[in-house]
Amino acid sequence: MNAPRPQLANAVEVIDLTKRYAQGRPAVDAINLRIASASYCCLLGPSGCGKSTTLRMIAGHENVSSGDILLEGRNITDLPAALRGTAMMFQSFALFPHLSALDNVAFSLTMKGVGKAERKKRAAELLERVAMGHLAERKPAELSGGQQQRVALARALITQPRVLLLDEPLSALDPFLRIQMRAELRRWQKELGLTFIHVTHSQEEAMALADTMVVMNHGVIEQVGSPHEVYNRPASEFVARFMGGHNVIDTPHGRVGVRTDQMLVRPEAASLPAGPHNLQAVVTDVEYQGTYVLLGLQKPGVVMNAATTAELSVMLPEATFARQPHAVGDAVQLHWLPESAHALAR
Repeated sequence: MNAPRPQLANAVEVIDLTKRYAQGRPAVDAINLRIASASYCCLLGPSGCGKSTTLRMIAGHENVSSGDILLEGRNITDLPAALRGTAMMFQSFALFPHLSALDNVAFSLTMKGVGKAERKKRAAELLERVAMGHLAERKPAELSGGQQQRVALARALITQPRVLLLDEPLSALDPFLRIQMRAELRRWQKELGLTFIHVTHSQEEAMALADTMVVMNHGVIEQVGSPHEVYNRPASEFVARFMGGHNVIDTPHGRVGVRTDQMLVRPEAASLPAGPHNLQAVVTDVEYQGTYVLLGLQKPGVVMNAATTAELSVMLPEATFARQPHAVGDAVQLHWLPESAHALAR
């Protein structure tokens, strides 16, 4: 008989956490969430969904309207930010332009009255750890975006936090550097053994980084799960549309989600089995993406003009498209297997 798998302790737990700014719908509406110790958690959602407000409440930079925040079982809801055991990395990095990288990292220790020799030593050790020791005397304007981020990370870590909070830390970087830096963030999180809570609006970023994804919308949590769970089985229509890669289809048995790469396309005259898993459509877009071709489609009868957008999408391997190409305006039949569809909550 197999022994039960050990449960990871929770680094952070929020209980009925709410933030109200004024009359109307709360910015964060009574959410409950547990984040395991030494895990990478991404809060994901569109602008205004409440993810950054949630992060700021955990950090102590935003007052809580109601509810509780626990860090390793300790209630930190009313504690000042400096006493919580968290540290924040901001989107802008917020480095002091007149200070060197070393002095930026050591700044919080200066404010705590730590002696000069000790704070310089600890700051230098952290800069070495993030591969910035050789640039310790440079000012932020003399550093690249990626180098500035490493300095900001070292500055956050010097307070020895239990939880590191990251507010869209990659959004200011160019696309190539963003990919490089997210790999470094993931490596640092594993090496340090800390809990990272990372706010992003990028589905790709969250998929690449997270152990746990928390998808938010209108101040509530729509779904919590691993990237694989959330992508393959979105719990609601919102999650399916927001994550992308899914078609939302009305069937006689209700609304379902079907991945775009699990839909089959046949010419309109093709013979397909009868049942609720077929759909007639017209091709509106053909986009070559290298290893695959993305078809945009609309249901028949839609007037096609410059403003027409695709209602459905199908991802075809390049070789499949080459054997049976499709052009804008082609009438086709879509088909999917029953096991490829899963029910969606509205």
